[in-house]
Amino acid sequence: MHLQYMFAAQYWIRGNYVHLYRNNTWIFSPVSTLLGKITMSELLTIVFLTAGAGACIPLGAIIASVEKIRSSWLEKEFRHFVIAFGGGILLGAVSVVLVPEGISSMGNSIFSIPIVLVGAIFFFVIERFLGLRRRESPQLMGMVLDYIPEAIALGGLVAVGSSIAPMLALLIGLQNLPEGFNAYRELKSQRRGSTKQTLLVMSLLVPLGPAAGICGYVFLSGHEAILGAVMLFSSGGIIYLIFQDIAPQSRLKKHWAPPIGAVFGFCLALFSKMLVNA
Repeated sequence: MHLQYMFAAQYWIRGNYVHLYRNNTWIFSPVSTLLGKITMSELLTIVFLTAGAGACIPLGAIIASVEKIRSSWLEKEFRHFVIAFGGGILLGAVSVVLVPEGISSMGNSIFSIPIVLVGAIFFFVIERFLGLRRRESPQLMGMVLDYIPEAIALGGLVAVGSSIAPMLALLIGLQNLPEGFNAYRELKSQRRGSTKQTLLVMSLLVPLGPAAGICGYVFLSGHEAILGAVMLFSSGGIIYLIFQDIAPQSRLKKHWAPPIGAVFGFCLALFSKMLVNA
C-alpha cells in the first residue's frame, strides 16, 4: 500500500501493527510477525544479558543501604571512590566499545561526530529540564539514560550476531553497580521515601533492560547504521554526564582513592575488551 506522505521514522507502531517504511512503500506488519523473528535462544540471550546487567542496580543499592559499618567512611571516601570507579567504567565503555563500534557500524561516516554532539545536547536538555523543576537527581538520571540506550544497542548487537554483546552486557552491569550505589545514596540524601521504598523503585528499573533489548533486536536488526547511531548518541550523553556530574562529585580533598578508582574502572573496561579480542 503506497502513501503520498513520507515520514522520517523507520517504524510506526499503532495498535497491534507496525508500519515499516521501505522503498517508498508503507508495509503493514503485525507486531507478532516482527517478534517472530526472534528465536527462543536469542530471546533468552537478550533477557539474560540485559536483566543480569540491570540486576546490578538494586545490588548496588543494597550495598549502599548497609550503613552500620563505618557510616562516615562509607559516606565520604568509599562513596567517592565508587563514583569515580563508575565514571572510569563509563569512560572505558565509551572509548573502547561504544565509539569504535558505533563508528564502524556507520561505515566510518563523518556524521558520527554530530550524532555524538546531539547525544550530549539531549542529555543536557533533560538535565536542565529536571533541574529547573528542582527534581535533579543526576546519578539516577544518568543511570537510567545510560541503561536504556545501551540495552537497546545490546539487543541490536545480538541481532547482528556480534561477539562483543556479552562484553557490553558485562560493562553495563559493572557500571550499573556503582551507579546503583550512588543513586541510592543520592535519593536517601534527598529524603525520598524509606529504604524499602527506594530499593523497590530501583528494582523496578531492571525490567527496562529486557524491554529495551527486545526493541533493539526487533527494530535494529539489519540496520547496522542505526545501531551505530544509537551507540554514538549514548556515548555523547555519557561523556556529558561524566564531566558534568560524576567527575565533580568524585573529587575529595586530600584523598587519592577517587582518581585511582577512575583509573581502575577504565582499566577494567579495557581488560574486558582485550578478553573478547583474545
